[in-house]
Amino acid sequence: MQHNVLILDFGSQYTQLIARRVRELNIFCEIFPYNNIPTDLSSFKATILSGSPFSVRAEDAPHPDLSQIRGKMPLLAVCYGAQYLAHFDGGEVAPSNTREYGRANLSFVKDDEHFFDEVALNSQVWMSHSDTIKKLPTNGVLLASTKDVENAAYRIEGENTYAIQFHPEVYHSIDGKQILENFLVKIAEVPQNFTPNAFVEEIVAELKEKLQNDRVVLGLSGGVDSTVAAVLLNKAIGPNLYCIFVNNGLLRKNEFQNVLDQYKGMGLNVKGVDAADRFLDQLENIDEPEAKRKAIGRVFIEVFDDEAHQIEEVKWLAQGTIYPDVIESVSVKGPSATIKSHHNVGGLPDFMKLKVVEPLRMLFKDEVRRVGKTLGIDDELLGRHPFPGPGLSIRILGAITKEKVRILQEVDAIFIEGLKSHGLYDQVWQAGAILLPVNSVGVMGDERTYEKVVALRAVESTDGMTADWVHLPYSFLMTISNEIINKVRGVNRVVYDISSKPPATIEWE
Repeated sequence: MQHNVLILDFGSQYTQLIARRVRELNIFCEIFPYNNIPTDLSSFKATILSGSPFSVRAEDAPHPDLSQIRGKMPLLAVCYGAQYLAHFDGGEVAPSNTREYGRANLSFVKDDEHFFDEVALNSQVWMSHSDTIKKLPTNGVLLASTKDVENAAYRIEGENTYAIQFHPEVYHSIDGKQILENFLVKIAEVPQNFTPNAFVEEIVAELKEKLQNDRVVLGLSGGVDSTVAAVLLNKAIGPNLYCIFVNNGLLRKNEFQNVLDQYKGMGLNVKGVDAADRFLDQLENIDEPEAKRKAIGRVFIEVFDDEAHQIEEVKWLAQGTIYPDVIESVSVKGPSATIKSHHNVGGLPDFMKLKVVEPLRMLFKDEVRRVGKTLGIDDELLGRHPFPGPGLSIRILGAITKEKVRILQEVDAIFIEGLKSHGLYDQVWQAGAILLPVNSVGVMGDERTYEKVVALRAVESTDGMTADWVHLPYSFLMTISNEIINKVRGVNRVVYDISSKPPATIEWE
């Protein structure tokens, strides 16, 4: 990953999208906060400035020193970045008469140095700003306009600096990816060599160099991230990798044995630890969501530490941390506000005395899956829906008991197997059932019942940052609801969650 693109984040909700679009071009990029620019820029071949919720006219507006970037490498300024260059370099930025938000069409495009190659006149772009550029900066040359935004794109004469008022990274900018490709490949001449094969080759070499003959312990979850991390480490250090899969009593029905069976043919050194009773005992009478997560995290560390101590001279803990986790921890405003604690973020207790290795920390979720495919991991495992670290504990609202776990495991199994048998599983990013802390009146066999209510949840997403509920067929929902009520003792009502993220979260706790 020698030919990097530097993305400076000014706090935009779209910054991760910029990175994803660049990665889709097989170009490696990294996001840094505008107030933490790397001191060594020698590995970067181009820079992109993101948008921002700030106004460049505000006193507290981000104002980084770009003297080591401008004129020294190709620069693309997006939205706030375009306004920033204008405002601080002889141009003028003023409030728009009307907020410029949503779809617009390019009414003028100048064929200029490949920037708008293969971009059609009237191409749709996405605007999202309340200020507008009234006057271009010194040496600015107009490249594009829309009906309402005269200075929609420009370049700076005498340097490889380009600026656009719209967002090329969002889906609604029809030729946005083409514009990014024009800038990065045709203008900046960044090689498109960031492929799954190249990543595997490079990261395995790095792991060999870093770990040498040290022993590494990894907590497997059965999910995509930890599995791909394990296979990469296994390629690098072989028998020096020790994998531990802990049953916390909150896995899906039969999942503990199913996951262990799945790993048998992968050449990994995996030990299964059944600590279900230990976890459930510690969760007794705890009903607050964050307290549940903390309790599970604490017990997991204790169990994991007990097992790690049985491995002589282990020096490293491997984790399946991925790039969105890293970005959140170095955001413009510091670590993001805690919505929910995450099981693989936040460091280790001092008593564990292990160094951390994270082979996937620079990859997005879809990239992890592509790397896994390159490594020959089974498609069924790579296609598994994400499953929360605390397991079913955060899908049981209120206090947890063995009986509630039994009920939810059976409901969840019917729902997930139903998605698979009806050919719907791969159309869903994540699905599960939630056991609600309410009972409802029902009638079964002419008798009154007063039993539990479960909610089914299925969402579509690319990375979990945002998500929409899936329009599952009514006939499917009817079939699954009937099966759950007929087969799961203790449930007499099923509902379907049609909330999107935001404002809701994917999990209920």
